[in-house]
Amino acid sequence: MKLEITENQPLADRIRPSDLVEFIGQSHIMNRIDAIRQSHRMPSLLLFGPPGCGKSTLALLLAKNSGKPFIRLSAPEAGLTALRKKLPGNNILVLDELHRFSKSQQDFFLPILESGEITMIASTTENPSYSVTRQLLSRLHVLRLRPLSRDELAKVAARGAQELGLDIPEESQRFLATMAGGDARTLLNLLEYASELPADKLDVESLRQTLPDVVIRGDRDGDSHYELASAMIKSIRGSDPDAAVYYMTSLLESGEDPRFVSRRLIISASEDIGLGNPQALSMAVACHQAVETVGMPEGGIIMAETAVYLALSPKSNSTYSAYRNTQKEIRENGAQPVPLHLRNASTALHREWGYGRGYLYPHNFPKAWADQEYLPSSLSTRSFYHAKDQGEEPKLNAWLRQFRKQNR
Repeated sequence: MKLEITENQPLADRIRPSDLVEFIGQSHIMNRIDAIRQSHRMPSLLLFGPPGCGKSTLALLLAKNSGKPFIRLSAPEAGLTALRKKLPGNNILVLDELHRFSKSQQDFFLPILESGEITMIASTTENPSYSVTRQLLSRLHVLRLRPLSRDELAKVAARGAQELGLDIPEESQRFLATMAGGDARTLLNLLEYASELPADKLDVESLRQTLPDVVIRGDRDGDSHYELASAMIKSIRGSDPDAAVYYMTSLLESGEDPRFVSRRLIISASEDIGLGNPQALSMAVACHQAVETVGMPEGGIIMAETAVYLALSPKSNSTYSAYRNTQKEIRENGAQPVPLHLRNASTALHREWGYGRGYLYPHNFPKAWADQEYLPSSLSTRSFYHAKDQGEEPKLNAWLRQFRKQNR
């Protein structure tokens, strides 16, 4: 049965499917959905995915399919007091944006789910591993939904155009689908905007000039934020300048703070490039300072230069590994005492105790190298830094290897 349509109802609600046969997308979980529908008792579910992928629609369809009384609420609007009053008489709770409930508020659901008093079909755009308590998560079957593909969005656009009575070229529908970035709600909003334009403005080029800027979905607290940042870093690490700039620009176009992006570039310059090209860190720091001074949008040009430079640089993670190795040693065994000959003899008592005794001042020796032990005696045979044979690092290590070979 179709939902009643009101005059001011958004297009997304007007064409919301009333049966799973009409549902578009998420083919990868449809076998599981069919099994859930046919089960004797529907389990509580958590639908996790980006905005506009069909979470709420799927939840409503499953609730209706059950044939049991249900209620739909949104976490930002429903306090626990109001929720307690509305639950009696309903077997199923369709709850949007579960992550908006605090961890302590989520505990409210534990006993009623455990007892079977209510079946919950919740949705969230945030990774449930971080946004939902472990206790509640253990009581929910998690289904991960994906952004809609361009072909799937094109089907949504065709359905929306038919509802609006809009005669829009197929290539223009596909253009809008591309702009929507996997989000059906954004697509339908764009389609409604296009429906107000003259017929001669519905070709792709006119739409490109006329439609409002579409900001790529960027949730600073959600997965997309970290996925884009991770992809940028991994593209730099993998020496792919095209991908590095693409993900860097995606972050900026999503509304990300440019300072966050430039700080990621600084980290990459040290972690992934390191002594392979020691100048990379200087360039990344200069990039961060330049972005602070110049601002946006011109700061994007500076970050693009830096991202490409980092991607093209020889890579070495030897200093990153050295830090991790020493960190592991200290956390497992504690920091060992500094050898007496390396301690500063700042008082007479220190000198009496042997502080600084036997220390060899390197600048008094040829090439400023003295053959003495620096690590604590218990670690004298350990090696935490392992040089890589890439970029500038072999040159930096060549003179040291020569001295060590002569004295051992």
